[in-house]
Amino acid sequence: MSSSGAYFVEPGRADLRWMGGTATQFLATGQLTGGKFAMIDERAPRGVGAPLHRHAADDESFYVLEGELSFFLGDAPPHRGGPGAFVHVPAGAVHGFRIESETARYLILTTVRHGEFYKAITLASREGGLPPIEKVDGETVNRACREYGVEFIGPLP
Repeated sequence: MSSSGAYFVEPGRADLRWMGGTATQFLATGQLTGGKFAMIDERAPRGVGAPLHRHAADDESFYVLEGELSFFLGDAPPHRGGPGAFVHVPAGAVHGFRIESETARYLILTTVRHGEFYKAITLASREGGLPPIEKVDGETVNRACREYGVEFIGPLP
């Protein structure tokens, strides 16, 4: 990082963490952005996603780079989006998503706090960027939800 706070991340050099088959790279964290925002680059296989949930204090936006995702926003019919699709979820809105293609890659722009939630529910990669052998357990996820204000509503329709 330069004295101005500017920084550059080479491809594949961001902090890489895992939850199951989802690879999560932390491109921007509160520490790197002076507490302004967090940006995450995720790659996930078909069927992976997040159940219906909300976070009262944290906005979250998604930008699809590769593949297709279905987004569930409140009680609206699902929106299916491919590369270039953008979704904004204001704090408090019920939402969820699911990977529909074989794999997908998407960016998540969110608050520093919600970025820390993502860190709390993932595990560090092994040498060479490989996923960890152990899995994230349910109690770890539940504890992170309580700490970071994430409330699960139910399964995706």
